[in-house]
Amino acid sequence: MNAALTTWFLVFTRVGAMLSVLPMFSTQMIPVQLRIALGALVAMLVTPMLPTVPADGISIWLLVKLIFMEVSMGLLLGFVCRFVFYALEIAGGFIATEMGITLPSEFNQLVSGPTMAPGLLLYWIAMMTMLSLDLHHWMIVGFQKSYALVPFGGAHLNEALLLDLVARSGKVFVIALQIAAPVMAVSFLVTLVFAVLGRAVPQMNVFSESFPVRTLLGLTSLGLTCTFMGQHIANYLRRLPEDMLNVARLAGVGS
Repeated sequence: MNAALTTWFLVFTRVGAMLSVLPMFSTQMIPVQLRIALGALVAMLVTPMLPTVPADGISIWLLVKLIFMEVSMGLLLGFVCRFVFYALEIAGGFIATEMGITLPSEFNQLVSGPTMAPGLLLYWIAMMTMLSLDLHHWMIVGFQKSYALVPFGGAHLNEALLLDLVARSGKVFVIALQIAAPVMAVSFLVTLVFAVLGRAVPQMNVFSESFPVRTLLGLTSLGLTCTFMGQHIANYLRRLPEDMLNVARLAGVGS
């Protein structure tokens, strides 16, 4: 295997691993063959910008080690971008619970599984926002810049990286609460009003009467705050390329 082909193959393993978990590219709506072709194309475009890996003297075990580290780095970059989408799924669950519509769910091809209707709506808002802001292009640019921070085989699992990932995982729930906050606030007010009515009119079946009101006002507040949610989601999505580089910078410490 010559040096150019070795370099291309290592780039392909990193970008292929990243695309396998990256939002929008990892969906079942995109065939596996197309994803492989896209990864090969990105690798062809990025490889000439990188220093060539010398093929002479590379043993099969060293090549396997390099492939493993490149796959790990690609998965890390992809999962960092997925954190926002995990937050959207959790926010959709919060909204569905507050609206009393947790039972019905739709098959979400973006995550290859069932998702509650509010979560599906938030997913599509995020995907359309990514396309409108050209963030999929900036993610590929961030991928190319990651090699300046983490060269081939330069990824290291260290304490700073682990602490950063733990902090990002905790922030997922904060983002979910911020997005679902308007609907949760309306649901709280409905609960408070019906609690007062239950005391004032003991004959009223507060539990059954509150469900349609909760659902109606929840849908209304969801519709009225879609613009706010879209702007909030866009603010987090804009940070994804920078987040990729920050994680790459931490993973490259010691290389």
